[in-house]
Amino acid sequence: MKARVQDGCRRRRRRPMLGLLAVLLLASCGQEAGVGEEAGADAVITIMAPLHFPHAPDSSIIGEIERLTGTRLDIEWVPDGIYTDKMNTSLMTNSLKMATFVKYTDYAFVKNAARSGAFWEIGPYLDRFPNLRRLNRDILEQSSLDGKIYGLYTERLSSRQGIIIRQDWLERLGLKKPATIDELYETMRAFTYEDPDGNGLDDTIGAADRNDLIFGVFKTLGSYFGTPNGWAVRGKALVPEFEAPEYMDTMNFMRRLYEEGLINSDFAVTSKEVQRNLFIRGEAGMYIGSMLDAQRLADAAVRFNPEARFTLVNRIEGPEGFRIWSIPNFNGLYLFSKKAIKTEEALLEALRFFDRSMEGDVANLMKYGFEGRHYRVEGDTVHLPQESQELRNSEVSVIYTLMIADLSNPNIMKVGRQDELTALAERLSEDNEKFIVRDPTVGLKSDTFDEKGAELYKTISDATYNYILGHLDEEGFRREVERWKNGGGRDIIREYTQDYFGGEDAG
Repeated sequence: MKARVQDGCRRRRRRPMLGLLAVLLLASCGQEAGVGEEAGADAVITIMAPLHFPHAPDSSIIGEIERLTGTRLDIEWVPDGIYTDKMNTSLMTNSLKMATFVKYTDYAFVKNAARSGAFWEIGPYLDRFPNLRRLNRDILEQSSLDGKIYGLYTERLSSRQGIIIRQDWLERLGLKKPATIDELYETMRAFTYEDPDGNGLDDTIGAADRNDLIFGVFKTLGSYFGTPNGWAVRGKALVPEFEAPEYMDTMNFMRRLYEEGLINSDFAVTSKEVQRNLFIRGEAGMYIGSMLDAQRLADAAVRFNPEARFTLVNRIEGPEGFRIWSIPNFNGLYLFSKKAIKTEEALLEALRFFDRSMEGDVANLMKYGFEGRHYRVEGDTVHLPQESQELRNSEVSVIYTLMIADLSNPNIMKVGRQDELTALAERLSEDNEKFIVRDPTVGLKSDTFDEKGAELYKTISDATYNYILGHLDEEGFRREVERWKNGGGRDIIREYTQDYFGGEDAG
């Protein structure tokens, strides 16, 4: 392997390389040749970040970011589907990068490591930097731990969840956009059994799902049924979502979709990439998830079927009206490892890179790519031509993961004209703000959850899948909930309740 990597380093001098192989070879060549040391002023910043696409970003954009920021970037791009496992393994083996992205949904599981000194507390250093000092104090507080700031946040709207749906299938079957849970079911059934693609074959399903109860189909459907977002306040106690009757309603609905073949039968073991491909290739008529993925999915779909057309739905009325789950206004944090960053000076170098990345030249490059190739400037706004959409998807969109606090960054140019689906997705995401459901435990402390939360979550997630697949009945699911309680869940309920009510015991 080492010989092949070295051979790749020699070839790199003769011709450019693209994609993930290029990034890996650039990183390894830099390590062997001592890149950074030879450059003198250039700092080497190692980063681990999730990869939401089949390929790494365009190497020329990474090179320009390095030039502008005076750094050498050694980025380990990890496929999103295995990112949590990889991040946890790196944490346990003490092999984190200088800056490691931690998803919001995984943040609770690294809190004890932060408390034990695995990460730098960066709060005291932020005021030294012109852009970091302007970070949103509310979001910093949302993401803080015991009143201390450990991470730089990636900013997101509270909820981008909704339904991406085949508009051409709706029209072919004479259907309207679904507006209620019943209509959603009927549309899924029609997409499965009424030949929506008109090819005379039984080769379509209503919706594609994946092995993710949060960002897959399940949690968004749960919102429609009125399921609490993680936890609910009931009287003088906090109650986990899976004890709510609406959670059972959602499982029963999912079981019906599974039994009637309206979703992919292997959803419990399906990756995000496979889920996306089912939708892109016209095997499924709905993708329930982030609406901002719509244009990328549509662009990929037309390569298989030029007649494919998509639209979006964000309002599905349930028993309690319109509801959608939300996250805090960050979807992840870059944490800074004390193992990888041994001195305060090295920490300042890493923070300096992220601060510099918020300046207009770098931030606009990261968000839009190269002017003339990926976008045009019209007056004081950005125009994103449809003809360069595929280039932006393949070369630029991956880099979005590296951007911190981009939504409120005044240095980023505004978009004047953009594709129809993205504009619609942004409007509907803003509309979601009118009926979002917040998790009441955000910012609360539970030592037991920090210690055992990941293990206990697996108990509930396994039970949820097994119920949907018909391997458990309601009594069996309740037994698994009791197992969760006996394994530490009762302590989590007590600790969250006491913290929420200011130290009072559950009533």
